[in-house]
Amino acid sequence: MSHRGSSSSLRAEEERDLEELRGAAAEFYRQSGVPQELEAALDELFRRQPRDLHGFLADYFDKRSAPPRISRLKGREVYNAKGQLCIEAEVFCVVRNTEKSISSAAVSCCLDPERTSSDTDDEEERTEHVRTAAQCINGPLSNMLKDRNPCDQSEVDKMLSHFFMTRCLEEMEVKKKVHSPRMDEESSPLPPPTQDKDKKIRDKGKKNNIVETPAEPLEPVLHGSTAIGSVSLAVAKAGAELQQIPLYHHIAALKSCQDQDRFHIPVSLVTLICCGRTSPGKLNLLEEVILVPKPGQGVKQIVTTTLKLQKEMMRIMMTMKAGAVQAIECDRGAPAVSFERPEQPLDLITEACSNLQLQLGTDAHLALNCAAHKLLDHSKGKYEVAAGVLKSPDELVDLYQTLLHKHPAVVTLIDPFRGEDKEQWQKLSNAVGNKCSLLSEVTNVSQLPAGGKRHILKLVNETTISDLIRIASHPGSVMLGVTESEPCSDASLSDLAVGLGLDYIKLGGLHGAERMTKYNRLISLEEELAQRGILANKDKHSPPFPGAVLHSGDTPV
Repeated sequence: MSHRGSSSSLRAEEERDLEELRGAAAEFYRQSGVPQELEAALDELFRRQPRDLHGFLADYFDKRSAPPRISRLKGREVYNAKGQLCIEAEVFCVVRNTEKSISSAAVSCCLDPERTSSDTDDEEERTEHVRTAAQCINGPLSNMLKDRNPCDQSEVDKMLSHFFMTRCLEEMEVKKKVHSPRMDEESSPLPPPTQDKDKKIRDKGKKNNIVETPAEPLEPVLHGSTAIGSVSLAVAKAGAELQQIPLYHHIAALKSCQDQDRFHIPVSLVTLICCGRTSPGKLNLLEEVILVPKPGQGVKQIVTTTLKLQKEMMRIMMTMKAGAVQAIECDRGAPAVSFERPEQPLDLITEACSNLQLQLGTDAHLALNCAAHKLLDHSKGKYEVAAGVLKSPDELVDLYQTLLHKHPAVVTLIDPFRGEDKEQWQKLSNAVGNKCSLLSEVTNVSQLPAGGKRHILKLVNETTISDLIRIASHPGSVMLGVTESEPCSDASLSDLAVGLGLDYIKLGGLHGAERMTKYNRLISLEEELAQRGILANKDKHSPPFPGAVLHSGDTPV
């Protein structure tokens, strides 16, 4: 009897618990609007009567799921095309209650070569940058972006830029405290030199005509700054992936705040040969000689033409006297050729074009990346344009004018002087008129002046996607360019150029997977846009070269 009573009591308790559970579930469903959602879903299901009932319901509720949110970031050390360390940022998001790895990206870490004195110093500096970047990504940046919408690129980039600026100010304060005692010591007056010594120095200066030029102030490269650019690009790729649209389409929507119905492929500027300091010859001045194809040509056509031209150039060099010309592979993806004078590589290209019946000045033009800021001998105030050959800034103006007069197919000079030679920039700009433009490569967005100046911008260090959008939105032509060694074979740069609506892109030579991946991506984008009927054929790109010279009051970076 007692056993029967205890069983009855237990069942009653279970029924009460079950009733409470049902009541709690009903209240939960009521507050969440589940009955209404189910009723609407069933009504739509009956109205459509699809063959795949479960597939229809899955799509129906998938559209009503909570938007994905960033759950965490992960920074890892990877190697670039030169075997150097760089940082890769990976974005994880919670999608329908499940954490997933959505995207990853890496950008180049550009260190000023003048900051380090040897390859060992450079590697140590780079390693410190990468390790600091990994710590930033895995720690404060991951916490800061948690629960953020990966499709809200503007908000994410604002947070990244604020973090970067805060770190910069903190580092400046630390340096100020460290250097202040030393500055006090250095500020103590020194005894004046004797009159005889002064006279000897003046006489020596007159004799050798040497004017010591102070080095340009180096742009500070904050340790770990690559974390900012890598995370920004990774978030942009995540936003595109989660919306199931191509990256270029996502970038275009971010830029114009609306869907774009037509896109064009930027013209590829291809490096033909290199003659910089790393080349086997004496010529230092022309770090790159670049082919500027005629607008309206397809990417595949441009690549094919360039390969034929390079093959003909190599054939011509092989017929020269033994030992006269050497060629080695360089980091820019093109042969580094041994020459002594700047006219020689241009004469070679002119002859090769003539043999191929390719008319320079009509079918194609040339651009010269002078990279003059790397050639200045600060102790003499002159540029070492070739081994043992020094030119003052004014003499370099004359050299460029002579070169352009002889080779009118050259329609742009990139970095013909260092930034501080403003007078010579302006003098050369006035001299060449609208026949040739002057551009500068920029690796730091803080170097860019306001307005629509033409620059070749690189996605490095702390540059964010919003920075690129802001600059590309200014009037005038803006170009994207690769660094000497890209961090990986990621083709995102091609998508960025298309999404930003740029007329030109500078990807380097045609050797190396890190560059060819980008060329191949441009080819596939061109085919995709053509198949979808949204390819805009811009036969008349706004020329980034003739007519793009600096005007009165403008100064290069």
